[in-house]
Amino acid sequence: MAPTPVTVADAPQLPFLVRFRLKGTPWIPILILLLIIVAAMGGESIAPHDPNGLDLGAAFRPPFWQAGGSYDYLLGTDNLGRDVLSRIIAGARVSAIVVLYAIGFSGAIGTMLGIMAGYFGGIVDMIIVRITEIMMAIPTLALALIFTATMDPGLSTVIIVIVLTYWTWYARIIRSEILSLRERDYVAFAKVAGCGPVTIFLRHLVPNIFNTLVVLMTLQVGQVIIFEASLSFLGVGIQPPDTSWGLMLADARQYITYAWWGITMPGIAIILTCLSSNLIGDWLRDLLDPKRRQL
Repeated sequence: MAPTPVTVADAPQLPFLVRFRLKGTPWIPILILLLIIVAAMGGESIAPHDPNGLDLGAAFRPPFWQAGGSYDYLLGTDNLGRDVLSRIIAGARVSAIVVLYAIGFSGAIGTMLGIMAGYFGGIVDMIIVRITEIMMAIPTLALALIFTATMDPGLSTVIIVIVLTYWTWYARIIRSEILSLRERDYVAFAKVAGCGPVTIFLRHLVPNIFNTLVVLMTLQVGQVIIFEASLSFLGVGIQPPDTSWGLMLADARQYITYAWWGITMPGIAIILTCLSSNLIGDWLRDLLDPKRRQL
């Protein structure tokens, strides 16, 4: 007897791992992000050269496929003879640290405020919504420049600035989710059973917004990386001797006419990372949302 074929209508009932196999998994973006993660974890230990090692005699070496290039410097060198590939690998660690801390803290703050606004309503909702609207009305980059002007530039400052400017995304979206969830029967039954707000938050609300949080965090990876690169490019973000992709762009911009690889290679790293995170975020949204789920 022939097996019954799996149809699109059966997708919501399939186990998660089965749906994972059946959907069009974006393997190339996943592979790119895995390479970035490996580079971030390995850092200088897997870089072919010291990212901050100066060698003026090897300055402006082109990539290996161009005339004058060398396999010792696969992606060329910058104006100080530093290996571009090694600096990209070192910059991946800085980007990963910024992404982990910034998204973690901004997600936690925004989620908590969104849950409180949506669940309690009334004056609590009004205050949180007004603060969120005020923060979102201010241009993000302008607000970041104000913060960085009052604090010493560096990695911790970049993380603080991103947290202060990105929590509003989570608060607004989570609030709208909670406004719908708080009217569900299981929340009403929990209240009748004597469960407090903290218990209801942890047992009934947070598990139901987990999918939304995963998608939001994945989609925000690219935004955070671009934001950090923008601050570093303007000179108010990551500072030497630390290495970041935005700082590499800033250092190489004046040599773009005759050393194009210095600004192109970190730019490609930023583009590939952001594009991969966005594609994976779209894929997770389709995979985790029953309304959008397809085989």
